[in-house]
Amino acid sequence: MKRPGNLMKAVLTSILFLGGVILAFAQPTGGGPTSPTPFGFVEILIGAGVLYGGRKAYLARKDKNGL
Repeated sequence: MKRPGNLMKAVLTSILFLGGVILAFAQPTGGGPTSPTPFGFVEILIGAGVLYGGRKAYLARKDKNGL
């Protein structure tokens, strides 16, 4: 049987986590910048990682099926 303290810890942790998420996604009152954000290097790295991972998954599936 679980102790009641574990439930309270889980509820408190969930409330604190959700509160942090809400604060992290809060928008500034001024409405943000007027110019769009430029396409940065991090986005290029993420895209390259997705393509590389997709290729590796495709090749692994292809080899597994014996095609």
